[in-house]
Amino acid sequence: MTARGVRRAAGLRREELAQLAGLSVDYIVRLEQGRATSPSAQVLSALARALRLSEAEREHLFLLAGQPPPGPGKVPAHIPPSVRRLLDQLDGTALNVCDASWNIILWNPLWAALCGDASTWRRRERNVAWRIFTGGSHTPEQASRFEAAVVADLRAATARYPADAGLRSLIEDLRAVSPNFAHLWDTGAVGVHEPHTTTIHHPDAGTLTLDCDILTAPGSDLRIVAFTAAPGSAAADRLKLLTSSAPAP
Repeated sequence: MTARGVRRAAGLRREELAQLAGLSVDYIVRLEQGRATSPSAQVLSALARALRLSEAEREHLFLLAGQPPPGPGKVPAHIPPSVRRLLDQLDGTALNVCDASWNIILWNPLWAALCGDASTWRRRERNVAWRIFTGGSHTPEQASRFEAAVVADLRAATARYPADAGLRSLIEDLRAVSPNFAHLWDTGAVGVHEPHTTTIHHPDAGTLTLDCDILTAPGSDLRIVAFTAAPGSAAADRLKLLTSSAPAP
């Protein structure tokens, strides 16, 4: 019930929406009628707050208005419980989790047994982009595709997280030390992640050629990197040996 009786339809009236968003009723009407065609990010944020939109709905509103969805400003490092469970349950797969800057922020015991204990690595050593552009293990034909995809990821991250000083510093340093990165960055390279193989030379297990898949966690900006071996292959046998020797989480 309201002071004027029962509403015929659920939701806010124009006057109520305008008041909550700090906008004029006339502007709300012009938006509805398509006469106000370029609402600012501030207007869209006010409407999203007034309508109590979810993150997904807020992002959709910005995209409909032709505006880039606002990010938190800095690269998030939050890892959802579901991703942690994934790492705990897939104990036969070497997994790591990277943030939007490609910093390695979580890994399982098998990945540590395969690639090393990342907790002992210096800051730059824990960044995948830094590692591949300063000496990666991909073959030349794989490297070009993967590098282009990583550069595209970092470029998109700078748009989503403009206030992240660590991300800006990473890109500046990569441009300084890697002519290849600088070229890809300056030419606007575009790439997507595809399944590929990578070769790892392990001091105890020998040489392992593994399949590498890069997954995304829904609702987050994380990348899950999974290393597996074809069943019955020599790499699969060596990976099993590493599984048995991997420390408990």
